[in-house]
Amino acid sequence: MIQRIKRAAVLGSGVMGSGIAAHLANIGIPVLLLDIVPRELNEDEIKKGLTLEDKAVRNRIATVSAQKLLKQKPAPLTDKSHLERIEVGNFEDDMHRLSEVDWVIEVVVENLAIKQKVFTEVDKHRKLGSIISSNTSGISVEAMAEGRSEDFRKHFLGTHFFNPPRYLKLLEVIPTKDTAAEVLAFVKKYGEDVLGKGVVEAKDTPNFIANRIGTYGLLVTVQEMLKGGYSVGEVDSITGPLIGRPKSATFRTLDVVGLDTFAHVAKNVYDQVDGKEKEVFEVPALLKKMLDNGWIGSKSGQGFYKKEGKTILELNPETLEYEEKKKLKSASIEMAKQAKGLQNKLKALIYSDDRAGELLRGITIPTLVYSAELLGEIADDIVAIDQAMKWGFGWEIGPFELWDAIGIGKSVELMEQSGIEVPAWVKEMLSKGNETFYRKENGVLFFYNNGEYRQVIQNPKVINLKTYKEINGVIKKNSGASFIDLGDGVALLEFHSQSNAIGLDIIQMINFAIDEVEQNYKGLVIGNQGKNFCVGANLGMILMEAQDDNIFEIDMVVRHFQQAMMKIKYSEKPVVAAPFGMTLGGGAEICLPASSIQASSETYMGLVEVGVGLIPGGGGNKELYIKQLNNMPKGSDFDLQAVANKVFETIAMAKVSTSAAEARKNQFLNNDDHISMNGDHLLYDAKQRVISLYDNGYQPPVRKKVPVVGETGYATLLLGAQSMHLSGYISEHDLKIAKKLAFVIAGGKVPFGTEVDEQYLLDLEKQAFLSLVAEAKSQQRMQHMLIKGKPLRN
Repeated sequence: MIQRIKRAAVLGSGVMGSGIAAHLANIGIPVLLLDIVPRELNEDEIKKGLTLEDKAVRNRIATVSAQKLLKQKPAPLTDKSHLERIEVGNFEDDMHRLSEVDWVIEVVVENLAIKQKVFTEVDKHRKLGSIISSNTSGISVEAMAEGRSEDFRKHFLGTHFFNPPRYLKLLEVIPTKDTAAEVLAFVKKYGEDVLGKGVVEAKDTPNFIANRIGTYGLLVTVQEMLKGGYSVGEVDSITGPLIGRPKSATFRTLDVVGLDTFAHVAKNVYDQVDGKEKEVFEVPALLKKMLDNGWIGSKSGQGFYKKEGKTILELNPETLEYEEKKKLKSASIEMAKQAKGLQNKLKALIYSDDRAGELLRGITIPTLVYSAELLGEIADDIVAIDQAMKWGFGWEIGPFELWDAIGIGKSVELMEQSGIEVPAWVKEMLSKGNETFYRKENGVLFFYNNGEYRQVIQNPKVINLKTYKEINGVIKKNSGASFIDLGDGVALLEFHSQSNAIGLDIIQMINFAIDEVEQNYKGLVIGNQGKNFCVGANLGMILMEAQDDNIFEIDMVVRHFQQAMMKIKYSEKPVVAAPFGMTLGGGAEICLPASSIQASSETYMGLVEVGVGLIPGGGGNKELYIKQLNNMPKGSDFDLQAVANKVFETIAMAKVSTSAAEARKNQFLNNDDHISMNGDHLLYDAKQRVISLYDNGYQPPVRKKVPVVGETGYATLLLGAQSMHLSGYISEHDLKIAKKLAFVIAGGKVPFGTEVDEQYLLDLEKQAFLSLVAEAKSQQRMQHMLIKGKPLRN
């Protein structure tokens, strides 16, 4: 068996196949992407005088699919340059090249006969020990392997990626009876550690785990909507974030997935089950009518929703006309909105007697019972089912966690009163005095399994801060941040203010953390497990002080923030920032001076202050400039003005990376900064980075002066902005902001090439920031952002 995936092949270049190829390319794996040979020339090929024998024609299907990766949204590639790692070909000319790869992933049409035909060819050309897998979403994995060689069967299994592969965490791994144990173990470990997936082992049953339960839940919701006379918008208004589900809720999810795809997935189960289950999986007449009309969702322009101009309309299930979108209103919804924590929100809704309660009971209870009935059939334990639903469908908690949240005993009483048959194993569990599926003992999580509680085994690279703090406690804490001992001589500074916005409390904790680490630790990780790493400074506080003319107060906060950033930069011990998600404004400014950055692959980093009428004030201009200066090749062609131009453009246009790879391209990350594919491993990876830096004799950077472009460079920086202003593309206030920014980056009124110290640049930055804060139009922009959540152009 191979020990490492050096090269892979993807057979089938459709949306899913090309998406998997892109995900592999994102992590640095060269991919051979193959598809069928076209049987006819298209118009463009005819015009070029090509024939069916030309390579460009024979590879056309895979070539077109690969090129589409550059235009798809959301983007499958973390950086467009990764397309270079995908080589295209076709099934007739290039199957012999499967001997070059370590992993062959089949993603052809969902037809058993076609898949078996493809695998016959794979078996002829693959090298012994290479892994073969199918991305099937429902066809029997066992059936696909029939007739294949012994080595093929030992190395064959299902690997069901969820679409889009870059963004959805779930990877269902489905072994056959012949899959070698070491192959299964390798794929599971590789999936988690290298591909960055949440890996769940599933059984070879229709639609495996997530699609089986998720499709059931969606169909039950459609049925409850029709039975209870609810509107599409009413259902979505309470089946989204209010109950711990994605914003797309039910019907927006169906529109995005596509009703044609959903109907196919439902039919796959329908064709293979009996009785009541078969009835649920029959596609409702409403969906069949929509399919007949071609209203299949987002890709057709209309489905359960339709956009007219800026207005979103919902489909009336009875008239099939589009109407104004509605929201469900009830007392229990208001109670849920006020309740703290998902558990209390769910209880407020599920056990209420109003329309919201009736709807949620009708949706939730059948799904809980169905999940319990399938235990042992689709997965060996409840943990796999819960994880599959969280990672595949974006549920905040899985079905068994949800059941715990609303109370198993109380809900079972309700079910039995309603004539619902509760699975025997659940009643047996309750009869033994066990009231929850999960329990914690000394911070260790256990789950109920076959009459006893077993420990939930996690990859040691997964650090759950909530659990970690329960066991180990917190050394120091204030309203904005906590200082935690991560073990092995490494400390963690965790932000937990609202949106992780930076205020004086976080600044104070940064100062404490650096002092403590320099005395007692190997180094510091700055990271957290909030929704985003940090969205910047506390804008509300800045606006309030500005409106009260407390410029002195803002001056003090900015000065303290700058000093804290310098403390991070020149700490005697390594400081590793671990950004993820939105890392904006002050969040980026905290990362830039760190000894190293260990970024999640999905990190969206940028200095965005111009969007609220300001410029970075915490040293961000200086640090991005120095970082790009250090990354420029030194020599006769060194261009100081080019560095200033690039930094000015990045900040003035508020460029935000769409990934950590792009953040590196924008030079927020250095080449020696690291990227974690698995966000759950981010804090572990950052901790290891601290240890590595310390063990290799880390020394803080040497303080040195910075060359700037000065007055002549300032004039060059402003040329573009002044031209845009004269053309009407930017406002007078935009130009004022650009002038302030250019002055800071240029280093003020000094000759070109003058070397200045960092404090001089920080003072320029602070002065510009304070002058803009006092501007009425900047205050309007700040207020608009706080209220509307988007920039104001004034």
